[in-house]
Amino acid sequence: MTARAVFTLSLFLIWTVLLIPVQMLLIRLNSPLRRSLPYVYHRTVAWLLRVQVRKVGEPSAAAPTLFVSNHISWLDIVVLSAAMPNVSFIAKQEVGTWPFFGTLARLQRTVFVEREKRHRTAEHRDEMVERLASGDSLILFPEGTSSDGLRIHNFKSAFFAAAERPVGDKQLTVQPVSLGYARLNYMPVGRRWMQLFAWVGDEDLVPHLWRFLKAGPSEAVVEFHQPATIDQFNSRKGLAAWCHQRVLEGLSDINAGRDPGRRTPPQKAAQKSE
Repeated sequence: MTARAVFTLSLFLIWTVLLIPVQMLLIRLNSPLRRSLPYVYHRTVAWLLRVQVRKVGEPSAAAPTLFVSNHISWLDIVVLSAAMPNVSFIAKQEVGTWPFFGTLARLQRTVFVEREKRHRTAEHRDEMVERLASGDSLILFPEGTSSDGLRIHNFKSAFFAAAERPVGDKQLTVQPVSLGYARLNYMPVGRRWMQLFAWVGDEDLVPHLWRFLKAGPSEAVVEFHQPATIDQFNSRKGLAAWCHQRVLEGLSDINAGRDPGRRTPPQKAAQKSE
């Protein structure tokens, strides 16, 4: 197991070092390929890590779209990026300062926010709106932290502020996404093995990454739910609550071994918050 982990890590580093200067050049040239190269990169990384990414439903074709997902692990970045092209993430400011991984985040054109500084909420919203208006789709983790993979935290409605601003002459498309880790070594993960995936609390990244590299092949499930717009709700809180419910339903199905499926589309009248 250790020898294979070393081999996998070596291939990952070689692949990454090869593509970093390419992406840097594409960003400098403002090439459209700067959006799609991370998709190629992460699909290859998923293959190297022996993570099969199974999609249920399809990502929104609307450009741009704000994808709203639960957050379990550092591995989520690989899985979600391998499941849909042309996306960037919204992440906490400190991620950009991490050695190596911070560089990768910047090269995927991540939007960094200071989640603890409420007085900067409007500034971060405007930055997100600007990126969305330029045609960039973004992935948001509205829990504000990672979970244990068995449940999800409440969604912070402040993160949905960008959905209140129209993009051009249309309301922003918001699509809930459920992400779960279903199988390890071809067996259901269950509570016992979820710790190999979930990266929570104050655990250091490198030891968690090393344990995962020594594990066997795995399957991640990404379910794309029915998209919505904020005008189907009476507030961003209503939108956040609806997204939370959809994501929770999907994660529950994944963890229970049920085949997740597309949920009933939201009905404008039924989704109004009280």
